[in-house]
Amino acid sequence: MKVAVLGGSGKTGRAVGAALAQEGVATRPLGRAAFGDLPAALAGADAVHVIAPNLHPDEPGYVSAVLAAAQQVGVGRLVYHSVASPYVPAMPHHLGKAVSEDLVRRSGLEWTILQPCAYTQNLLPALRAAEESGVLEVPYAVDQPFGMVDLLDVAAATAVVLTRPGHVGATYELGGPALVTVADVAAAAGLTARRVPAPPDVHPWLQAMFDYYDDHGLPTGGVPLGALLGRAPASLGEVLSRELAGRSCQG
Repeated sequence: MKVAVLGGSGKTGRAVGAALAQEGVATRPLGRAAFGDLPAALAGADAVHVIAPNLHPDEPGYVSAVLAAAQQVGVGRLVYHSVASPYVPAMPHHLGKAVSEDLVRRSGLEWTILQPCAYTQNLLPALRAAEESGVLEVPYAVDQPFGMVDLLDVAAATAVVLTRPGHVGATYELGGPALVTVADVAAAAGLTARRVPAPPDVHPWLQAMFDYYDDHGLPTGGVPLGALLGRAPASLGEVLSRELAGRSCQG
């Protein structure tokens, strides 16, 4: 089996490629240059995993091009990397993924849609920056619930749905094993947390996301991910202990 991974050079794509390699599956990581001749880039692949660039200005157009190329060269299996809670009018980039999900469902391909929550790893740069001050700073509320998930668990689940039967036509929300707050993340790393203003030049879509997080967080459940993995998803403490090697972490 050979899987083309669009977005294969990003952190998610690299993790997916590593998870597939552990299953003995050959991967073809594809970046933006693949769109110069997308049918040629996908030719010969048995499946394609689609990860659009962050904050893509036209994700439905991006996904439409991938679907057309896959149909042209006979790639019948497709897994789309969406997002938790895509149907949120307050977050434009989430809505772009919701529209893209609809395109995937109506494509005629054998599809699966994954809706991961925010990765715990997304907070690693801020955690490392907080080592001297002892304060984790983020531009949104630190006391709202999130289903933060381990990137490596998401990658392992992606490998499962790409390589094993029974997942065609499924949509899976992928969250960690428990709801946590940013304050919980900070405490697990021996820090405190504080909300700070976003930079003045922040992308308006990101500011809209921060505003939504202030009011609602991004809660998700961990049951689908646990079912795909055949085990409990990694806990907050387990992820931080692995990623912040040498630092004592709790949770």
